Amino acid sequence: MDLAKRVKGIKPSPTLAITAKAKQMKSEGIDVVGFGAGEPDFDTPDNVKEAAIKALRGGMTKYTPVPGTPEAKDAVIAKLKRDQGLEYKRGEVIISCGAKHTLFNIFQALVEEGDEVIIPAPYWVSYPDQVILASATPVILETTEANEFVPTMEDLQKAITPRTKALVINSPSNPTGAAIPRKRLEEIAGLIKGRGILAISDEIYEKEVYDGFEFFSIAQVPGMKEQTVLVNGLSKAYSMTGWRIGYAAGPRDLVAAMNNIQSQSTSNPVSFCMPATEEALNGPQDFVAMMVTEFDKRRRYIVDRLNSMEGVSCFKPKGAFYVFPNFSALYGRSFKGKRILNSADFADYLLTEAKVAVVPGVAFGADDFARLSYATSMANIEKGLDRIEAAIEALD
Repeated sequence: MDLAKRVKGIKPSPTLAITAKAKQMKSEGIDVVGFGAGEPDFDTPDNVKEAAIKALRGGMTKYTPVPGTPEAKDAVIAKLKRDQGLEYKRGEVIISCGAKHTLFNIFQALVEEGDEVIIPAPYWVSYPDQVILASATPVILETTEANEFVPTMEDLQKAITPRTKALVINSPSNPTGAAIPRKRLEEIAGLIKGRGILAISDEIYEKEVYDGFEFFSIAQVPGMKEQTVLVNGLSKAYSMTGWRIGYAAGPRDLVAAMNNIQSQSTSNPVSFCMPATEEALNGPQDFVAMMVTEFDKRRRYIVDRLNSMEGVSCFKPKGAFYVFPNFSALYGRSFKGKRILNSADFADYLLTEAKVAVVPGVAFGADDFARLSYATSMANIEKGLDRIEAAIEALD
């Protein structure tokens, strides 16, 4: 079949692919330790589930307004006022079927052929492909482990051209766990302010921060709220990945365009998830604190273990629930005559020989690395790291 050009330039999500392969092996009775999943291993809080159950029993099973119910949008507005000190109106907020859907709507509404979108690398796998699906050009801005994966102002300045339409900011970051400090965000704002460049601020990991890091949104910089579309959701902070609730807050005309696009695709977010959204954002927040405390224990352990392994270096993340260790010193070594040349080879080796699933760094635009999620039990982390260490020692 002669498919559209737009689909020939994109790839399936490698994070979902590695997770699916690991699950398939598990279903065959193979003991696989999975570090691939980008979702918390905690259950959704009971009060949130009960809100959805109550809505179902009350007959809330029909269409909602395209951008979500007014009450759920008000919960988003209250959250942004409470946490970031930002004030939005209902017409500046849209709720979609997950933050990934929200981002897809943004790119479809904002960019077209001839436009460029700057994306710092390592990047979340879907950013470049979503830009390509919108017929625009992703411009990859390299960052380094030495700079804690934070873009330098010099490199950002070089990446900007007359065709630059947007800059993606993902802080804390997937896959590195890097977080951009307030001062650098203020510098970035100073560079792009008034230049017609929209800041697309993906803040899905804002609650998972460590070591006293204070989350700050570029939308909080004076004069930047009007030049920022803020993206967030319930998946990571409230362990609600399967509920598919994401949202955006930004310029009214952009949100209106996203609303039109959504009306012709998914129509609306799931009806009975709207009261759950209200409860998650407005209800008790002790679950979030508990989860972050546990993630922090795992983070410290996994970073220390990886850094103790031969040929491995691992940046200590300031947020999210991933580590992004550098395995490139091991490239060129072999196992049973098969040479490991890149991150895909190394990930395949770990899965095939050590029964450990990691996501190769090439998927994130950084072939020297691999991503490991510590959103799994400490027992799994210990077992998986033992296997990785043994696998490294077995290399010739």
